[in-house]
Amino acid sequence: MDTRSRDSRDAGGRTRAVVTAGARGLALAVVALTGSITLFVLSVVSIALVPLGIGIVTTPWVLTGVRAFADWRRLVAAQWCGVRIPRAYRPLPEGASPWGRAFGLLGDPATWRDLGWLLVDMTAGFVTALLPAALLIYPVEGFALAAGLWRVFTDGSRVGWWYGFVPVSGQGSALLAGLLGAALLAAAYVLTPPLLRCHFLLTRAVLSPGQGELAERVRVLTETRRDAVDTSAAELRRIERDLHDGAQARLVAMGMDLGTVEALLDKDPARARELLAQARRNSVEALGELRDLVRGIHPPVLAERGLGDAVRALALRLPVATEVSVELDGRADAPLESAAYFAISEVLTNAVKHSGADRIWVDLHHVPEDGGQLRIAVTDNGRGGAALGAGSGLPGIERRLGTFDGILAVSSPAGGPTMVTMEIPCALS
Repeated sequence: MDTRSRDSRDAGGRTRAVVTAGARGLALAVVALTGSITLFVLSVVSIALVPLGIGIVTTPWVLTGVRAFADWRRLVAAQWCGVRIPRAYRPLPEGASPWGRAFGLLGDPATWRDLGWLLVDMTAGFVTALLPAALLIYPVEGFALAAGLWRVFTDGSRVGWWYGFVPVSGQGSALLAGLLGAALLAAAYVLTPPLLRCHFLLTRAVLSPGQGELAERVRVLTETRRDAVDTSAAELRRIERDLHDGAQARLVAMGMDLGTVEALLDKDPARARELLAQARRNSVEALGELRDLVRGIHPPVLAERGLGDAVRALALRLPVATEVSVELDGRADAPLESAAYFAISEVLTNAVKHSGADRIWVDLHHVPEDGGQLRIAVTDNGRGGAALGAGSGLPGIERRLGTFDGILAVSSPAGGPTMVTMEIPCALS
């Protein structure tokens, strides 16, 4: 009984995987054709208008959209088939002019790989995405012909319809079409998930840096290390400033009050008691500021209870109703947990400040395939319009995650909802 039940569950799981792969392939085919053609045409027109000056303004926006589209494909490749596609864009300087942004993007080899990928995606990518769905859908026609609908299709002619390589002209040939449909359906049961994976392998072959991948990887690591050092230095300056202007000033004032109390203890006891009460208030405020400062460096709940509980505690302090879903079987390394926590914190802060949302959802889960991936999704029902560009705060999060080979993708159509998805390679212990 247990063996039959287990076999039944395995067969059901395999069937769901096949149907899911077919549905995903169909969705990808539609997106590949419409999205790639639209973005490629917009890119070509915008770049062609650069000499006239109009493209200087439009090109950064269009190419940012191309990168967002490619990032979305990277994300679903990792989530659906475990295919990791490296992201190797050169960072743009903060506060760059439209001219600097346009030529910075056009001077990045990854931009031209993206444009070449759009061409492949609207042709071979469309076909490889459609194949898994076609293997599932096409057998339905064979079964319909075998069931007698061949009369409708042939309309009384000798050979009025072809199903694959079978000419359907009567019930006998219609049954052959049904057998061919059954064979195709059996092939779909085996081939549909691998065919979907082939689509993403094709995407990776075009989007990856290729022979210069090692040099590109070294460059990206150098930049992310520099960003990490700059971020650490800025954080250290912030801590020093907060200590100097906050807790340190209160402690100095408390010391002076206690000195005055000592001098007034015999002469003016009432005044001494007032100063003691003030010193006590200063000590409480200084302690609170020190706790806030320590929480900003590394929240105690993060160190003691892990990322999931730390995010739950963070959500409780937000003024917007926030639901947190956590599926983590262990803990990641402390530096990675800290980076993920502060990335989530900044995304939530942006959502509260700018989205106008009244509800936020946070989902954290770990996928063990390919060495393990920590996947985080923050969704709000706000007005949308968020973009991975300068001034949004998202580039800083992207640089923080880049230190750990993480990627960030943003989906935020006008009118919402907004979904910020983060993925960081890691193993849990």
